Amino acid sequence: MIYPEIYRYSKSHEWVLFEEDGAARIGLTDYAQKALGDLVFVNLPEPEDSVTAGEPFGDVESVKAVSDVYSPVTGIVEEINEELLDSPELINSEANEAWLVKVRDITDQEELMDAAEYEAFVESLGE
Repeated sequence: MIYPEIYRYSKSHEWVLFEEDGAARIGLTDYAQKALGDLVFVNLPEPEDSVTAGEPFGDVESVKAVSDVYSPVTGIVEEINEELLDSPELINSEANEAWLVKVRDITDQEELMDAAEYEAFVESLGE
């Protein structure tokens, strides 16, 4: 599995890319998409909705189950990746590029791991 070093990672298997303007893009990790299986539906918040670190902001549905997606940061949704609404399978094929939401006005964040720490965390799960 590939975990880009420019991202930060949460224990609930989301990646975060902090941008120069202070906003952050959030997506599902390669580990998460493999564990979920083929994704068939994505439910995302609306722009201007608030998200809270550690709380669900949407969900993804696979052929296996529906799973919550947790926000690693607290802030306001600036933008959603509308392409995923019609093509949720992009998360399976491009997990490291298929961002879900862009969040601005970030006021808090979970304790995030770098790529090496996340890889060790995933290995410790023994799956």
